[in-house]
Amino acid sequence: MKKLLFIMLSICALFTACKIDEPDKDLKRIVFDPGDLKFISTSLNTKKETSSALYGNPEALSSLSNGDHQLKKGSKLKLVTWKYHDNPQYIGGTITGELVSIETVQADAEKVSYQIQNIAEGENIQPDKEERIQYIMSYEPVKRP
Repeated sequence: MKKLLFIMLSICALFTACKIDEPDKDLKRIVFDPGDLKFISTSLNTKKETSSALYGNPEALSSLSNGDHQLKKGSKLKLVTWKYHDNPQYIGGTITGELVSIETVQADAEKVSYQIQNIAEGENIQPDKEERIQYIMSYEPVKRP
């Protein structure tokens, strides 16, 4: 009887001692759907702890691929930025978290337009449009085999 009681108490202690920590349960994860845009490139900003992915249509991809970094008519680019944080399942790994912003650059016959959509709470940054267009145009497309 004492042995059975000891085993039962040990099992109860084992299950109550194990607490599963869920560090990202309060994060708002928003999935970005690029629609008909294709992935072009990616970057990390370790100071701001953000990662970005650049998406674009075929015209934008060819504009960035030819090296002169001038948008062709009909080009559309979207730079999507997320906060990243440590992956709780793998030591040393990171995963994307909250969506911070979506920057859109479009070229029509006369001009290149820029628009930013700030998603993150407390983020209401309006950067210099020309500077951001030049930064987005400086991305090199990922080479695929």
